[in-house]
Amino acid sequence: QVQLVESGGGLVQAGGSLRLSCAASGRTFNTNTMGWFRQAQEEREFVATINWSRGSTSYADSVKGRFTISRDNAKNTVYLQMNNLKPEDTAVYYCAAGQIYGDYLARVRAAYGYWGQGTQVTVSS
Repeated sequence: QVQLVESGGGLVQAGGSLRLSCAASGRTFNTNTMGWFRQAQEEREFVATINWSRGSTSYADSVKGRFTISRDNAKNTVYLQMNNLKPEDTAVYYCAAGQIYGDYLARVRAAYGYWGQGTQVTVSS
């Protein structure tokens, strides 16, 4: 099992910044990919993903150029730096982990086997 704990959410004005953290513990050697997803209404949508060893990243078009995903392998922690936040970024943000092969699958919610509890991000206009 892998446990994921998110932190760093909160309330921020439009144009502001937040940094989310996701600390992984347990059998993390069973995973090679970390991702961030968000859910505002019914669907949980892809935000960003990073490969633990290669460090390769991928972003949703809606956040490209504003959000940055990074990792600290020594701390088993993944970060999501969110700049120039917009009201439409308001959502519960979830961290996810999985053993995933392929850039396409890394963007697919069902490919991830482990999820955190989520952290609320609210952007006021």
